Amino acid sequence: MSVHASPSLTFESPEQGPDSQRRCVAVCMGTGCSSSESALVRERLREALVEQGLDAEVEVRRTGCFGFCEQGPITVVYPEEVFYTRVKPRDAQKIVEEHIVGGRPVEKLLYKDPLREQPVQKWHEIGFYGKQKRILLGNCGVIDPENIDHYIAKAGYQALEKCLTQLEPTDVIEEVTKSGLRGRGGGGFPTGVKWGLARKTPRWPKYVICNADEGDPGAFMDRSLLEGDPHSVIEGMIIAAYAIGAEYGYIYVRAEYPLAVRRLRIALEQARERGFLGENIFNSGFSFDLQIKEGAGAFVCGEETALMNSIMGERGQPWPRPPYPAVSGLWDQPSNVNNVKSYAYAPAIIRNGADWFKQIGTPKSPGTAVFALTGMVNRTGLIEVPMGITLREIIFDIGGGIPHGKQFKAVQTGGPLGGCLPEEYLDVPIDFDSLQAAGSVMGSGGMVIADESTCMVEFARFFLKFACEESCGKCPPCRIGSLRMLEILTRITEGEGRLEDLDELKRLSKGLQRGSLCGLGQLAPSPVLSVLRHFEDEFRAHIVDKACPARKCKALITYEVVAELCTGCMVCGRNCAANAITGEKLQPHVIDPELCERCGLCYEVCNFDAIVIKSPR
Repeated sequence: MSVHASPSLTFESPEQGPDSQRRCVAVCMGTGCSSSESALVRERLREALVEQGLDAEVEVRRTGCFGFCEQGPITVVYPEEVFYTRVKPRDAQKIVEEHIVGGRPVEKLLYKDPLREQPVQKWHEIGFYGKQKRILLGNCGVIDPENIDHYIAKAGYQALEKCLTQLEPTDVIEEVTKSGLRGRGGGGFPTGVKWGLARKTPRWPKYVICNADEGDPGAFMDRSLLEGDPHSVIEGMIIAAYAIGAEYGYIYVRAEYPLAVRRLRIALEQARERGFLGENIFNSGFSFDLQIKEGAGAFVCGEETALMNSIMGERGQPWPRPPYPAVSGLWDQPSNVNNVKSYAYAPAIIRNGADWFKQIGTPKSPGTAVFALTGMVNRTGLIEVPMGITLREIIFDIGGGIPHGKQFKAVQTGGPLGGCLPEEYLDVPIDFDSLQAAGSVMGSGGMVIADESTCMVEFARFFLKFACEESCGKCPPCRIGSLRMLEILTRITEGEGRLEDLDELKRLSKGLQRGSLCGLGQLAPSPVLSVLRHFEDEFRAHIVDKACPARKCKALITYEVVAELCTGCMVCGRNCAANAITGEKLQPHVIDPELCERCGLCYEVCNFDAIVIKSPR
């Protein structure tokens, strides 16, 4: 560790802060937009400003994720907050010439809300953002995540200064406990209580660990926060370390997040240079430092004991609890493990007070929740909403409802180990206890929407297959039981199921729930049980009628040509890789069921609705 002078909570010059008087064009440089050439958009904007002689007056700023990922690459012009979507490199010249120089927003790049006649200019006027409350994501899309001055200008590290110069460690724990903050990694355990347990354990050294091993399919909450506002997580970890008496910590982040890792490294180095990490921080006598541990991508390492095994160089497998990490964790020493979002909340709670935090959300689940809204919904992306908002509000007000005029069928909350809820649960409020009472879980923030075209048996099979593949194999209930359940579900989707399979699924589920060593095995049956509870008729249709009501299971459907509608255009035949479609030009065609691979491409490309899906029986 290096010895630093007292840290400075000011930035080098006013122009370096995000609220300076310089005009700014913010370009999303999160993973999603970066994959769509946002870096080139940023470069073209710079070049266009140089051509106009405005490069000294207008900043082109990299930012983190705005959340509305399906509309990326996203560019916002401040201070007007004009929100441009799906910006291509070729559009940069027009933004500079028409908007920056001419003062006229480029209308063709504005968001077109299907519910409004006119394009929407400001991002907070878009329905996607209407009911959001961005606390954790408040800096994402505003500051440059690679510039510590931007974070400092947004009250960054003020909470740390307050803790180290005005509060005792027990005062910090008391404030976090009073706020009611519950862990955002999925378990919902009170964060202040967890810190208090680690504080009371009279053994040293102690460790602070950030669980950034986000492995849920379609989830990118932690990744986006690390990419867009890494200093908030670092500051929260330093505060936690001061509270429990730790001098060292680890950020465990999966290696598949290279941008998050890179920005974390930059942020850590900047924090050390400014004196927020290292020895004698704020001349308080408190010293602390952090390092990054890159995980290899095992989903089970999201479980805290498996994660600590991985940090220690062991195979990522869980160990029995108790003792809990607060008593015996990393290298058998007291350790505090929290999720990315849990740590990022700490600075805001210390700055604004526990009462401020408790005013948001519900009495038992205060604050906000961050979800990755995905699946069959019109507006997908990353959202932050107050606890207590309903599923209906998220899906239909924020998400814009179900595309193509189809009907809502189910929502999966809590990621691959969560539960599926049908339409009658749409008015359930989002909080830890309400979701659990409804048969699902909050989880770490995945939310997948299914429409009427989804086969719920296959839906459950998909998530169980993921759990099987990610099982570490240490305990037999998870290793063997989940595989037996997957075999049954596969058999049902192939038309080989038996009615007694439904009872067998329930029996096996109990074994996993009671006997598995960690949460992966204990929760693996959740999607299956919830789908079986709410959609048992679909299981019975697969078993008794040998039919898939959603017409998705390949073994239970056939494609046929309606001769009266077929024009013989030959489009279906040209697209059939299996050569299963025959017929002369301008004559009705025929599909050979023996050769057909049931890929559905012919059904999709037919312009005359002449191909239909039928059950074989």
